[in-house]
Amino acid sequence: MDFLIGWIAIVPSYAMPLLLASLGLIVCERAGILNLGAEGLMAVGAMTGAISVLSGSDPWTALAAGAAAGTALSLLFGIATVVFRADHTLAGLGVVAIGLGMTGVIGRPYVQKTFPGISNFGDLFGIERSSGFGRFIAVQDPITLVMPVAVFLLWWWLQRSRSGLCLRAVGENPAAADVAGIDIQLTQMAAVIFSGLLCGFAGAYLCVATSHVWVEGMIASRGWVAVALVIFSRWSPVSALLGALLFGSADALSPRLQAIGADIPVYLMMTLPYLLTLIVLVLGSLTGRHSGEPSFLGRIYLRQDKH
Repeated sequence: MDFLIGWIAIVPSYAMPLLLASLGLIVCERAGILNLGAEGLMAVGAMTGAISVLSGSDPWTALAAGAAAGTALSLLFGIATVVFRADHTLAGLGVVAIGLGMTGVIGRPYVQKTFPGISNFGDLFGIERSSGFGRFIAVQDPITLVMPVAVFLLWWWLQRSRSGLCLRAVGENPAAADVAGIDIQLTQMAAVIFSGLLCGFAGAYLCVATSHVWVEGMIASRGWVAVALVIFSRWSPVSALLGALLFGSADALSPRLQAIGADIPVYLMMTLPYLLTLIVLVLGSLTGRHSGEPSFLGRIYLRQDKH
């Protein structure tokens, strides 16, 4: 029981970066832009968050800085795909290469330097950890408390609001949306920037709120897991929350087993999240087109196409 409580308690912190990044990707892809650059965006956000804290900023400012860094890099992706209509896949891979390259060069002097992170509820309110519930609540931070509400609000915005419906229309049938007077490029650029903001915030959260240290390569393919999570959730924010908890549970299992001294192959356990990712992608290819996939995802729209 002690192992189970300890495992469940740390799952939200492992799920949060995946959830944040996948929500950003869902919004971007709902507008028809295939974004494979989450790995690079998260890496830049994590590095910027660490540098910000080590330079004297408070952790919350560091999170904002990481989000801003992801937004800046996503702007480059948006210019390539939305303005110059570059291939989405190649542009996304380019963002990954740029992000990882930048962190390898700029972030090298800050490697392995620890710093204070966001305070959890146990530190803020002095919650006792004697009971199972108290132990679970004590290790959570304010972001994990807010995220379920944010997921519901994003779902409502996509499904019920006029602007959300316009964004979905662009991803489903941009020619019809163009005729209806929706600015296609503006909508897609806004979606790309929003995805960069959340991916950068996800990387900064992983570094500032969870790890409290910057290590080169610390994203460890979580950006690709977020891409798979979008497919798993069928482009639905609510399903992404459930999927992030599932992927986060697999990711949190290995360190928890190590903490209790379990005699298991450590590296084999560390492959669980990525094995789950492969299973999701294979199942997605076998089942064919997903019901939630935008019809125009990854395709390049030219205005003359509506004629």
